[in-house]
Amino acid sequence: MEQLRKTLRDSKTARWVALGIVAFTMLCGYYLTDVMAPLKGMLEEQLKWSSSDYGFFTSAYGWFNVFLFFLIIGGIILDKMGVRFTGRMATIIMVAGALIKYWAITTTAPWIVGHTWHILWFDMKAQVVMAGLGYAIFGVGVEVAGITVSKIIVKWFKGKEMALAMGLEMATARLGTGLALGTSLPLARAFDKVSAPVLVCLIMLCIGLISFFIYTFMDKKLDAEQAAYDKANAIVDAEESFKMSDIWKIFTNKGWWYIAILCVLFYSAVFPFLKYAQDLMVNKFGVAEKFAGAIPMLLPFGTIILTPFFGNLYDRKGKGASIMLIGAGILIFVHAMFSIPFLNQVPVAILLVILLGIGFSLVPSAMWPSVPKIIPEKQLGTAYSMIFWVQNWGLMGVPALIGWVLDKWCITGEVMKNGISVHTYNYTIPMLIFMSLGILAIVFAMLLKAEDKKKGYGLELPNIKQ
Repeated sequence: MEQLRKTLRDSKTARWVALGIVAFTMLCGYYLTDVMAPLKGMLEEQLKWSSSDYGFFTSAYGWFNVFLFFLIIGGIILDKMGVRFTGRMATIIMVAGALIKYWAITTTAPWIVGHTWHILWFDMKAQVVMAGLGYAIFGVGVEVAGITVSKIIVKWFKGKEMALAMGLEMATARLGTGLALGTSLPLARAFDKVSAPVLVCLIMLCIGLISFFIYTFMDKKLDAEQAAYDKANAIVDAEESFKMSDIWKIFTNKGWWYIAILCVLFYSAVFPFLKYAQDLMVNKFGVAEKFAGAIPMLLPFGTIILTPFFGNLYDRKGKGASIMLIGAGILIFVHAMFSIPFLNQVPVAILLVILLGIGFSLVPSAMWPSVPKIIPEKQLGTAYSMIFWVQNWGLMGVPALIGWVLDKWCITGEVMKNGISVHTYNYTIPMLIFMSLGILAIVFAMLLKAEDKKKGYGLELPNIKQ
Protein backbone atom coordinates (compact mmCIF):
# COMPACT_ATOMS: atom_id res chain seq x y z
CA MET A 1 0.00 0.00 0.00
CA GLU A 2 1.28 3.45 -0.92
CA GLN A 3 2.21 5.58 2.07
CA LEU A 4 0.05 8.64 2.75
CA ARG A 5 3.06 10.89 3.39
CA LYS A 6 5.38 10.43 0.45
CA THR A 7 8.29 12.69 1.34
CA LEU A 8 9.25 15.68 3.44
CA ARG A 9 7.84 18.02 0.78
CA ASP A 10 4.34 16.74 1.58
CA SER A 11 4.64 18.33 5.01
CA LYS A 12 3.36 21.88 4.66
CA THR A 13 5.46 22.98 7.63
CA ALA A 14 8.64 21.45 6.22
CA ARG A 15 8.35 23.00 2.78
CA TRP A 16 7.56 26.46 4.13
CA VAL A 17 10.45 26.28 6.59
CA ALA A 18 12.76 25.30 3.72
CA LEU A 19 11.46 28.27 1.74
CA GLY A 20 12.01 30.63 4.66
CA ILE A 21 15.63 29.59 5.07
CA VAL A 22 16.66 30.03 1.43
CA ALA A 23 14.58 33.20 1.08
CA PHE A 24 16.54 34.75 3.96
CA THR A 25 19.78 34.01 2.11
CA MET A 26 18.43 35.88 -0.93
CA LEU A 27 17.33 38.79 1.29
CA CYS A 28 20.95 39.20 2.39
CA GLY A 29 22.10 39.04 -1.22
CA TYR A 30 19.66 41.66 -2.48
CA TYR A 31 20.60 43.98 0.37
CA LEU A 32 24.11 44.24 -1.07
CA THR A 33 22.81 44.38 -4.65
CA ASP A 34 21.11 47.73 -4.04
CA VAL A 35 23.04 49.14 -1.08
CA MET A 36 24.95 51.64 -3.24
CA ALA A 37 21.84 53.00 -4.96
CA PRO A 38 21.14 55.71 -2.32
CA LEU A 39 24.83 56.62 -2.08
CA LYS A 40 25.38 58.22 -5.50
CA GLY A 41 25.60 61.69 -3.94
CA MET A 42 28.01 60.59 -1.20
CA LEU A 43 30.18 58.77 -3.75
CA GLU A 44 30.50 62.08 -5.60
CA GLU A 45 31.31 63.89 -2.34
CA GLN A 46 33.69 61.45 -0.62
CA LEU A 47 35.22 59.40 -3.44
CA LYS A 48 34.87 61.96 -6.28
CA TRP A 49 32.93 59.55 -8.51
CA SER A 50 31.06 61.00 -11.50
CA SER A 51 27.73 59.74 -12.89
CA SER A 52 29.69 57.82 -15.53
CA ASP A 53 31.85 56.25 -12.80
CA TYR A 54 28.72 55.24 -10.91
CA GLY A 55 27.10 53.87 -14.07
CA PHE A 56 30.26 51.88 -14.89
CA PHE A 57 30.37 50.45 -11.37
CA THR A 58 26.67 49.55 -11.41
CA SER A 59 27.03 47.85 -14.81
CA ALA A 60 29.76 45.63 -13.32
CA TYR A 61 27.05 43.41 -11.86
CA GLY A 62 26.77 41.65 -15.21
CA TRP A 63 30.39 41.62 -16.46
CA PHE A 64 31.22 37.98 -15.74
CA ASN A 65 27.65 36.72 -16.05
CA VAL A 66 27.28 38.16 -19.54
CA PHE A 67 30.70 38.15 -21.21
CA LEU A 68 32.20 35.05 -19.59
CA PHE A 69 28.91 33.10 -19.44
CA PHE A 70 29.44 32.37 -15.74
CA LEU A 71 25.71 32.42 -15.12
CA ILE A 72 24.96 29.84 -17.81
CA ILE A 73 27.85 27.72 -16.53
CA GLY A 74 26.28 28.02 -13.07
CA GLY A 75 22.97 26.75 -14.45
CA ILE A 76 24.65 23.75 -16.04
CA ILE A 77 26.45 23.02 -12.76
CA LEU A 78 23.07 23.28 -11.00
CA ASP A 79 21.44 20.71 -13.31
CA LYS A 80 24.49 18.42 -13.10
CA MET A 81 25.48 18.74 -9.44
CA GLY A 82 22.22 19.67 -7.71
CA VAL A 83 21.04 22.48 -5.46
CA ARG A 84 23.22 21.72 -2.43
CA PHE A 85 26.60 21.92 -4.17
CA THR A 86 25.60 24.87 -6.36
CA GLY A 87 24.01 26.84 -3.54
CA ARG A 88 27.03 26.47 -1.27
CA MET A 89 29.32 27.54 -4.10
CA ALA A 90 27.17 30.57 -4.96
CA THR A 91 26.91 31.87 -1.39
CA ILE A 92 30.68 31.61 -0.88
CA ILE A 93 31.21 33.58 -4.12
CA MET A 94 28.79 36.26 -2.88
CA VAL A 95 30.80 36.77 0.30
CA ALA A 96 34.10 36.88 -1.62
CA GLY A 97 32.78 39.54 -4.01
CA ALA A 98 31.43 41.63 -1.14
CA LEU A 99 34.83 41.50 0.58
CA ILE A 100 36.59 42.84 -2.52
CA LYS A 101 33.99 45.58 -2.98
CA TYR A 102 34.32 46.68 0.65
CA TRP A 103 38.11 46.69 0.40
CA ALA A 104 38.03 48.75 -2.80
CA ILE A 105 35.97 51.61 -1.34
CA THR A 106 37.94 51.70 1.94
CA THR A 107 41.52 51.10 0.77
CA THR A 108 44.25 53.71 1.01
CA ALA A 109 46.62 51.66 -1.17
CA PRO A 110 48.76 54.09 -3.20
CA TRP A 111 48.39 52.01 -6.37
CA ILE A 112 44.60 52.46 -6.16
CA VAL A 113 43.81 55.89 -4.70
CA GLY A 114 44.18 58.72 -7.22
CA HIS A 115 45.18 56.38 -10.06
CA THR A 116 43.48 55.92 -13.42
CA TRP A 117 43.69 52.69 -15.40
CA HIS A 118 43.19 52.29 -19.14
CA ILE A 119 40.59 49.54 -19.58
CA LEU A 120 40.07 48.42 -23.19
CA TRP A 121 39.26 51.70 -24.98
CA PHE A 122 38.59 54.06 -22.06
CA ASP A 123 40.18 55.38 -18.87
CA MET A 124 38.61 54.65 -15.48
CA LYS A 125 39.50 55.35 -11.87
CA ALA A 126 41.36 52.36 -10.36
CA GLN A 127 39.10 52.42 -7.30
CA VAL A 128 35.99 52.26 -9.48
CA VAL A 129 37.44 49.31 -11.42
CA MET A 130 38.29 47.36 -8.25
CA ALA A 131 34.90 48.08 -6.67
CA GLY A 132 33.32 46.97 -9.94
CA LEU A 133 35.38 43.78 -9.90
CA GLY A 134 34.07 42.90 -6.44
CA TYR A 135 30.52 43.72 -7.54
CA ALA A 136 30.94 41.56 -10.66
CA ILE A 137 32.13 38.58 -8.57
CA PHE A 138 29.25 39.12 -6.17
CA GLY A 139 26.90 39.32 -9.18
CA VAL A 140 27.93 35.82 -10.25
CA GLY A 141 27.21 34.48 -6.77
CA VAL A 142 23.86 36.17 -6.23
CA GLU A 143 22.53 35.30 -9.70
CA VAL A 144 23.54 31.63 -9.42
CA ALA A 145 22.03 31.61 -5.92
CA GLY A 146 18.83 33.03 -7.44
CA ILE A 147 18.45 30.27 -10.02
CA THR A 148 19.31 27.69 -7.37
CA VAL A 149 16.56 28.97 -5.10
CA SER A 150 14.11 28.97 -8.04
CA LYS A 151 14.86 25.29 -8.66
CA ILE A 152 14.59 24.58 -4.92
CA ILE A 153 11.09 26.09 -4.93
CA VAL A 154 10.05 23.97 -7.92
CA LYS A 155 11.49 20.91 -6.14
CA TRP A 156 9.45 21.51 -2.98
CA PHE A 157 6.28 23.14 -4.37
CA LYS A 158 5.57 21.69 -7.84
CA GLY A 159 1.89 20.84 -8.07
CA LYS A 160 1.29 22.81 -4.89
CA GLU A 161 1.52 26.52 -4.00
CA MET A 162 4.42 27.18 -6.41
CA ALA A 163 3.58 30.73 -7.54
CA LEU A 164 2.76 31.75 -3.97
CA ALA A 165 6.08 30.31 -2.80
CA MET A 166 7.97 32.13 -5.57
CA GLY A 167 6.04 35.28 -4.73
CA LEU A 168 6.97 35.05 -1.07
CA GLU A 169 10.62 34.41 -1.94
CA MET A 170 10.62 37.44 -4.24
CA ALA A 171 8.88 39.47 -1.54
CA THR A 172 11.61 38.55 0.93
CA ALA A 173 14.25 39.51 -1.63
CA ARG A 174 12.46 42.84 -2.15
CA LEU A 175 12.60 43.35 1.60
CA GLY A 176 16.37 43.26 1.18
CA THR A 177 16.09 45.86 -1.59
CA GLY A 178 13.80 48.02 0.54
CA LEU A 179 16.12 47.84 3.53
CA ALA A 180 19.03 48.84 1.30
CA LEU A 181 17.17 51.85 -0.08
CA GLY A 182 15.87 52.90 3.34
CA THR A 183 18.88 52.30 5.60
CA SER A 184 21.94 52.74 3.40
CA LEU A 185 22.18 56.53 3.43
CA PRO A 186 21.29 56.95 7.14
CA LEU A 187 23.99 54.41 8.03
CA ALA A 188 26.54 56.13 5.81
CA ARG A 189 25.67 59.56 7.24
CA ALA A 190 25.69 58.27 10.84
CA PHE A 191 29.26 56.97 10.48
CA ASP A 192 30.22 59.62 7.90
CA LYS A 193 31.57 56.80 5.73
CA VAL A 194 30.15 55.65 2.42
CA SER A 195 31.52 52.16 3.25
CA ALA A 196 29.53 51.67 6.50
CA PRO A 197 26.39 50.10 4.92
CA VAL A 198 28.59 47.85 2.76
CA LEU A 199 30.18 46.46 5.93
CA VAL A 200 26.69 45.76 7.32
CA CYS A 201 25.90 43.91 4.07
CA LEU A 202 29.05 41.84 4.38
CA ILE A 203 28.07 40.71 7.88
CA MET A 204 24.54 39.87 6.67
CA LEU A 205 25.94 37.85 3.76
CA CYS A 206 27.99 35.73 6.16
CA ILE A 207 24.78 35.00 8.10
CA GLY A 208 23.00 34.19 4.83
CA LEU A 209 25.76 31.75 3.90
CA ILE A 210 25.31 29.94 7.22
CA SER A 211 21.55 29.93 6.63
CA PHE A 212 21.91 28.14 3.28
CA PHE A 213 24.26 25.55 4.76
CA ILE A 214 21.52 24.79 7.31
CA TYR A 215 19.03 24.28 4.46
CA THR A 216 21.27 21.64 2.84
CA PHE A 217 20.53 19.24 5.70
CA MET A 218 16.80 19.46 4.90
CA ASP A 219 17.48 18.98 1.20
CA LYS A 220 19.61 15.89 1.84
CA LYS A 221 16.83 14.39 3.96
CA LEU A 222 14.27 15.13 1.24
CA ASP A 223 16.37 13.33 -1.39
CA ALA A 224 16.82 10.33 0.89
CA GLU A 225 13.09 10.12 1.60
CA GLN A 226 12.25 10.49 -2.10
CA ALA A 227 14.66 7.67 -2.99
CA ALA A 228 13.19 5.44 -0.24
CA TYR A 229 9.63 6.18 -1.38
CA ASP A 230 10.46 5.47 -5.04
CA LYS A 231 12.10 2.18 -4.07
CA ALA A 232 9.21 1.12 -1.83
CA ASN A 233 6.66 1.86 -4.56
CA ALA A 234 8.74 0.54 -7.47
CA ILE A 235 8.81 3.99 -9.09
CA VAL A 236 11.43 4.48 -11.78
CA ASP A 237 12.34 7.99 -12.86
CA ALA A 238 11.75 7.86 -16.60
CA GLU A 239 13.18 11.33 -17.17
CA GLU A 240 16.73 11.34 -18.51
CA SER A 241 19.38 13.37 -16.75
CA PHE A 242 20.47 16.73 -18.14
CA LYS A 243 22.62 16.62 -21.29
CA MET A 244 24.54 19.44 -22.96
CA SER A 245 22.30 19.03 -26.00
CA ASP A 246 19.41 20.23 -23.82
CA ILE A 247 20.84 23.75 -24.08
CA TRP A 248 19.95 23.76 -27.77
CA LYS A 249 16.42 22.55 -26.98
CA ILE A 250 15.96 25.48 -24.61
CA PHE A 251 17.55 27.91 -27.04
CA THR A 252 15.15 26.91 -29.84
CA ASN A 253 12.03 27.13 -27.64
CA LYS A 254 10.09 30.20 -28.78
CA GLY A 255 8.09 30.43 -25.53
CA TRP A 256 11.32 30.49 -23.53
CA TRP A 257 12.64 33.34 -25.67
CA TYR A 258 9.50 35.41 -25.13
CA ILE A 259 9.83 35.03 -21.35
CA ALA A 260 13.57 35.78 -21.46
CA ILE A 261 13.12 38.96 -23.52
CA LEU A 262 10.14 40.08 -21.43
CA CYS A 263 12.31 39.52 -18.36
CA VAL A 264 15.24 41.62 -19.58
CA LEU A 265 12.98 44.46 -20.73
CA PHE A 266 10.91 44.51 -17.58
CA TYR A 267 13.74 44.24 -15.07
CA SER A 268 15.83 46.77 -17.02
CA ALA A 269 13.05 49.29 -16.59
CA VAL A 270 12.83 48.72 -12.82
CA PHE A 271 16.17 47.80 -11.21
CA PRO A 272 18.28 50.41 -13.06
CA PHE A 273 15.52 52.92 -12.26
CA LEU A 274 15.99 52.14 -8.56
CA LYS A 275 19.74 52.77 -8.93
CA TYR A 276 18.94 56.36 -9.90
CA ALA A 277 15.60 56.85 -8.13
CA GLN A 278 17.00 58.64 -5.10
CA ASP A 279 18.93 61.04 -7.32
CA LEU A 280 15.71 61.57 -9.32
CA MET A 281 13.82 62.49 -6.15
CA VAL A 282 16.47 65.06 -5.25
CA ASN A 283 16.86 66.60 -8.70
CA LYS A 284 13.27 66.61 -9.99
CA PHE A 285 11.06 66.56 -6.92
CA GLY A 286 13.25 68.62 -4.60
CA VAL A 287 13.28 66.02 -1.81
CA ALA A 288 16.04 66.48 0.78
CA GLU A 289 18.80 63.93 0.18
CA LYS A 290 18.48 62.37 3.64
CA PHE A 291 14.78 61.62 3.00
CA ALA A 292 14.96 60.85 -0.73
CA GLY A 293 15.45 57.10 -0.28
CA ALA A 294 12.13 56.79 1.57
CA ILE A 295 10.07 57.21 -1.63
CA PRO A 296 11.83 54.56 -3.80
CA MET A 297 11.74 52.30 -0.72
CA LEU A 298 7.94 52.16 -1.12
CA LEU A 299 8.36 50.06 -4.28
CA PRO A 300 10.07 46.99 -2.80
CA PHE A 301 8.06 47.18 0.41
CA GLY A 302 4.83 47.29 -1.62
CA THR A 303 5.87 44.16 -3.51
CA ILE A 304 6.29 42.30 -0.21
CA ILE A 305 2.50 42.18 0.06
CA LEU A 306 1.46 42.25 -3.58
CA THR A 307 3.80 39.67 -5.17
CA PRO A 308 2.58 36.79 -2.94
CA PHE A 309 -1.01 38.01 -3.46
CA PHE A 310 -0.73 37.89 -7.25
CA GLY A 311 1.23 34.62 -7.02
CA ASN A 312 -1.57 33.06 -4.99
CA LEU A 313 -4.05 34.39 -7.56
CA TYR A 314 -2.08 32.68 -10.33
CA ASP A 315 -1.91 29.42 -8.34
CA ARG A 316 -5.67 29.32 -7.90
CA LYS A 317 -7.14 31.17 -10.89
CA GLY A 318 -4.45 31.09 -13.59
CA LYS A 319 -4.23 33.93 -16.16
CA GLY A 320 -0.41 34.10 -15.96
CA ALA A 321 0.12 35.59 -19.44
CA SER A 322 -2.62 38.18 -18.85
CA ILE A 323 -1.07 39.19 -15.52
CA MET A 324 2.26 39.85 -17.26
CA LEU A 325 0.52 41.93 -19.92
CA ILE A 326 -1.17 44.17 -17.33
CA GLY A 327 2.10 44.64 -15.41
CA ALA A 328 3.95 45.77 -18.56
CA GLY A 329 1.18 48.30 -19.27
CA ILE A 330 1.55 49.82 -15.79
CA LEU A 331 5.30 50.13 -16.39
CA ILE A 332 4.75 52.27 -19.50
CA PHE A 333 2.33 54.60 -17.74
CA VAL A 334 4.56 55.19 -14.71
CA HIS A 335 7.72 56.06 -16.64
CA ALA A 336 5.74 58.25 -19.06
CA MET A 337 4.45 60.26 -16.09
CA PHE A 338 7.95 60.50 -14.57
CA SER A 339 9.21 61.97 -17.86
CA ILE A 340 6.79 64.94 -17.82
CA PRO A 341 8.78 67.94 -16.49
CA PHE A 342 5.92 69.81 -14.76
CA LEU A 343 4.78 66.75 -12.77
CA ASN A 344 7.32 67.48 -10.04
CA GLN A 345 5.20 67.36 -6.87
CA VAL A 346 6.21 64.91 -4.14
CA PRO A 347 2.72 63.30 -3.87
CA VAL A 348 2.94 62.52 -7.61
CA ALA A 349 6.30 60.79 -7.05
CA ILE A 350 4.85 58.73 -4.21
CA LEU A 351 1.81 57.70 -6.26
CA LEU A 352 3.92 56.71 -9.28
CA VAL A 353 6.32 54.64 -7.18
CA ILE A 354 3.34 52.82 -5.63
CA LEU A 355 1.92 52.11 -9.11
CA LEU A 356 5.33 50.89 -10.28
CA GLY A 357 5.37 48.57 -7.27
CA ILE A 358 2.05 47.09 -8.41
CA GLY A 359 3.42 46.49 -11.92
CA PHE A 360 6.62 45.10 -10.46
CA SER A 361 4.54 42.66 -8.41
CA LEU A 362 2.37 41.51 -11.29
CA VAL A 363 4.99 40.46 -13.85
CA PRO A 364 7.45 38.41 -11.72
CA SER A 365 4.62 36.72 -9.79
CA ALA A 366 3.47 35.13 -13.06
CA MET A 367 6.68 35.03 -15.10
CA TRP A 368 8.92 32.81 -12.95
CA PRO A 369 6.26 30.15 -12.15
CA SER A 370 5.48 29.99 -15.89
CA VAL A 371 8.95 28.69 -16.81
CA PRO A 372 8.34 25.14 -15.42
CA LYS A 373 5.25 24.95 -17.65
CA ILE A 374 7.42 25.50 -20.72
CA ILE A 375 10.68 23.75 -19.76
CA PRO A 376 11.13 20.18 -18.33
CA GLU A 377 12.36 20.05 -14.72
CA LYS A 378 15.71 18.45 -15.63
CA GLN A 379 16.50 21.55 -17.73
CA LEU A 380 15.19 24.16 -15.29
CA GLY A 381 18.51 25.22 -13.78
CA THR A 382 19.98 25.90 -17.21
CA ALA A 383 16.76 27.51 -18.47
CA TYR A 384 16.58 29.88 -15.50
CA SER A 385 20.30 30.65 -15.80
CA MET A 386 19.93 31.50 -19.49
CA ILE A 387 17.00 33.80 -18.68
CA PHE A 388 19.09 35.46 -15.98
CA TRP A 389 21.94 35.72 -18.50
CA VAL A 390 19.73 37.58 -20.96
CA GLN A 391 18.45 39.72 -18.07
CA ASN A 392 22.00 40.60 -17.07
CA TRP A 393 22.60 42.24 -20.44
CA GLY A 394 19.99 44.78 -19.43
CA LEU A 395 21.12 45.07 -15.81
CA MET A 396 24.66 45.70 -17.07
CA GLY A 397 23.97 47.93 -20.06
CA VAL A 398 21.05 50.11 -18.99
CA PRO A 399 22.65 51.63 -15.84
CA ALA A 400 25.80 52.44 -17.82
CA LEU A 401 23.64 53.97 -20.58
CA ILE A 402 21.69 56.10 -18.09
CA GLY A 403 24.90 57.31 -16.41
CA TRP A 404 26.37 58.25 -19.80
CA VAL A 405 23.16 60.02 -20.90
CA LEU A 406 23.05 62.00 -17.64
CA ASP A 407 26.63 63.24 -18.08
CA LYS A 408 26.23 63.87 -21.83
CA TRP A 409 22.87 65.61 -22.09
CA CYS A 410 21.21 66.05 -18.70
CA ILE A 411 23.50 68.25 -16.56
CA THR A 412 21.59 71.42 -15.66
CA GLY A 413 23.99 73.11 -13.23
CA GLU A 414 25.95 72.69 -10.02
CA VAL A 415 25.17 72.98 -6.30
CA MET A 416 27.32 72.94 -3.18
CA LYS A 417 26.96 69.94 -0.84
CA ASN A 418 29.11 69.87 2.27
CA GLY A 419 31.46 72.33 0.65
CA ILE A 420 31.80 70.29 -2.56
CA SER A 421 30.34 71.21 -5.95
CA VAL A 422 28.16 68.47 -7.49
CA HIS A 423 26.06 68.39 -10.66
CA THR A 424 22.29 68.69 -10.91
CA TYR A 425 20.40 66.72 -13.56
CA ASN A 426 17.24 66.69 -15.69
CA TYR A 427 15.88 63.12 -15.75
CA THR A 428 13.42 63.47 -18.67
CA ILE A 429 15.52 61.54 -21.21
CA PRO A 430 16.34 58.64 -18.83
CA MET A 431 12.63 58.26 -18.01
CA LEU A 432 11.78 58.13 -21.72
CA ILE A 433 14.38 55.38 -22.13
CA PHE A 434 12.72 53.39 -19.33
CA MET A 435 9.30 53.99 -20.92
CA SER A 436 10.51 52.62 -24.27
CA LEU A 437 11.62 49.43 -22.52
CA GLY A 438 8.09 49.09 -21.14
CA ILE A 439 6.59 49.45 -24.63
CA LEU A 440 8.79 46.63 -25.92
CA ALA A 441 7.87 44.54 -22.85
CA ILE A 442 4.16 44.75 -23.63
CA VAL A 443 4.86 43.58 -27.20
CA PHE A 444 6.62 40.43 -25.98
CA ALA A 445 3.95 39.83 -23.33
CA MET A 446 1.41 39.73 -26.16
CA LEU A 447 3.61 37.38 -28.19
CA LEU A 448 3.94 35.08 -25.17
CA LYS A 449 0.19 34.97 -24.70
CA ALA A 450 -0.28 34.10 -28.38
CA GLU A 451 2.40 31.35 -28.16
CA ASP A 452 0.71 29.88 -25.09
CA LYS A 453 -2.59 29.73 -26.95
CA LYS A 454 -0.86 28.02 -29.88
CA LYS A 455 1.24 25.48 -27.91
CA GLY A 456 -1.06 24.89 -24.92
CA TYR A 457 1.55 25.48 -22.20
CA GLY A 458 -1.18 26.23 -19.71
CA LEU A 459 0.04 29.70 -18.69
CA GLU A 460 -3.57 30.78 -18.27
CA LEU A 461 -4.38 27.72 -16.11
CA PRO A 462 -4.04 27.45 -12.29
CA ASN A 463 -0.84 25.95 -10.85
CA ILE A 464 -2.47 23.98 -8.02
CA LYS A 465 -3.50 20.54 -9.19
CA GLN A 466 -6.67 19.27 -7.63
